[in-house]
Amino acid sequence: MMIGVVSRLAVLAWAAAGLMALPGAAAASEATGVWRMENGRVTVRVAHCGSNLCGTVVGLKKPRDDKGRPRLDKENPNPALRRRPVIGLTILSNMKPQGDGYWTGTIYNPDDGNTYSSNMTLQNANTMRVKGCVASVFCSSMKFVRLQ
Repeated sequence: MMIGVVSRLAVLAWAAAGLMALPGAAAASEATGVWRMENGRVTVRVAHCGSNLCGTVVGLKKPRDDKGRPRLDKENPNPALRRRPVIGLTILSNMKPQGDGYWTGTIYNPDDGNTYSSNMTLQNANTMRVKGCVASVFCSSMKFVRLQ
């Protein structure tokens, strides 16, 4: 009788480990939510975009310019896009799961209008590090804290 219980527990533990090992199975749901940059400058909602993740700006520390107008994507290389508000922009795109708590994709920086290769790493349930790189050599890393 005891051997049967131990065998069933071993099978359940094995099955749970197998589910956790599926690419993006647990990790994707852990990264979804609302995250604020550690300095409070930007708040992003990370959500599913198909089988990947994306991040949309949902808040800014300073949502308006000196004249009281909403901040715009004025540095965008496409002149037709320079009048769109920064709040609502998708800045993290095509973030593909690469293993538990790690994704790669791109990040758009409305401050300079450039798109960079990027990765997201969950450090724990409430802390995420996002890194953007030019030519995989010059990188900048930002810490985000979970709000929701």
